[in-house]
Amino acid sequence: MTQDTRFFGHPAGLSTLFFTELWERFGYYGMRAILVLFMTAAAAAGGLGLDPSRAYAIYGLYTASVYMASLPGGWIADRILGQQRSVLSGGMLIAAGYLTLAIPSNAAFFAGLAIVVAGTGLLKPNISTIVGQLYPQQDPRRESGFSLFYMGINIGATLAPLACGWVGERVNYRLGFALAGLGMAVGALTFWRGLPRLGAAGQRPVEPPTPEAGLRWRRNFRRAVLGCALAGAAVPALHLSGVITVSVQLLVDSAGAVLALTTLGLFAWMFLGGGWTPGERRRLAVVAVLFCGSALFWAAFEQAGSSLNLFAKNHTDNVLLGFAFPASWYQSLNAAFIICFAAVFAWIWIRLGERQPSSVAKFALAMVCAAGGFVLMMEASRRSATGVLVSPMWLVGTYLLHTFGELLLSPVGLSAMTRLAPARVAGLMMGVWFLSLSMGNYLAGRLASFYGRLPPFDLFRTLAILTLAAAGVLFLLVRPVARLSARNGAAAGES
Repeated sequence: MTQDTRFFGHPAGLSTLFFTELWERFGYYGMRAILVLFMTAAAAAGGLGLDPSRAYAIYGLYTASVYMASLPGGWIADRILGQQRSVLSGGMLIAAGYLTLAIPSNAAFFAGLAIVVAGTGLLKPNISTIVGQLYPQQDPRRESGFSLFYMGINIGATLAPLACGWVGERVNYRLGFALAGLGMAVGALTFWRGLPRLGAAGQRPVEPPTPEAGLRWRRNFRRAVLGCALAGAAVPALHLSGVITVSVQLLVDSAGAVLALTTLGLFAWMFLGGGWTPGERRRLAVVAVLFCGSALFWAAFEQAGSSLNLFAKNHTDNVLLGFAFPASWYQSLNAAFIICFAAVFAWIWIRLGERQPSSVAKFALAMVCAAGGFVLMMEASRRSATGVLVSPMWLVGTYLLHTFGELLLSPVGLSAMTRLAPARVAGLMMGVWFLSLSMGNYLAGRLASFYGRLPPFDLFRTLAILTLAAAGVLFLLVRPVARLSARNGAAAGES
């Protein structure tokens, strides 16, 4: 059978997914770049006028919810809608959410965030699934296709803060949100027009083993939707009646409790139930170590959109060669650095071959890079304490080190999850990875909330100590985890 090579040697459907994801990331990173700045700006300047601690708590809750929503979003695609309809529906919801943020109303702002969370949960996990389904199982172009798809993500993430940040900070924050919405609308239109190129990839949900099972899936889905709708209606009703007082802090604390219980419940089931073999339990122990390392790294890394973003606005001399640029432009650095250095890291691992560090050692090195970035910020904040605006190069150096950390951890974690996951729960293990990102983003918001109560130096010093301590623990676990992995390999060889 002749291979489809119409998009740089890859199936034509990859072009549809490439540009859809580019525009989705354009919307996400464009909105994220100005979200905290908008919430902390005075009402006279077009913002919400929130204190930084509340703004960071909302930011952490939003980014955590985006990744948490991937779990039900993937289930809905698998069981009810199929990946194609899930991505299209998600794209339209995301566009509607960003445009809702542009409405000058506090209620519309929070409603818009909820709509974006729901839409991203449908789109994010499923568009990657469709990429994999474009290729036959043994097609050697698969990894190259994912690399090309990842490039689309980072192009969108590079351009978004430049465009949305400029419009948001120089013209009007709500117009910046509207620009993010228009970008996602273009992405949804691109996907809809490119559906014929995708063929059968992701078109239909998983066929139920029996008609009764299919009926049970749909019935459970309707019950879940009804339950969410009733809960959504009950909370404001109880608030208006005076039975409870709903506050931002209550919502953030409640979300943290739900996230913690979900995580503990999932790992309790993984270790205590499931009928695992001894080899599978050893793999799950390694997954638990990587989960904790991932959550702690993202808690540090995601300071980019919160405390580092506000430091850029308030304490940095944002002028380069006589050109004054918006603080949100720093948000483009991470994606631009990934485009520059991803191939370098891939080359390094190929050159090292079997001598390259283990996954846990790479996670530990990622923590060292994160700590190095915060050490730079300690010096920058010490200099800014006298009221002097510091050089942009402090933030540039921090984002470079944090990008190195991401390249040490993110692709390695994804690869490790697919390698360690027992075949019968491969999808669940990918959900565990997204759950670690959700936990990390939530912790990032809670840590950043100290920014308004602590001097920047103290916050960055605390983050440097935490990440260095995490690196030390991970380095201590390298050999025990290596022994577990070796026993897994021996068990696999015997079976």
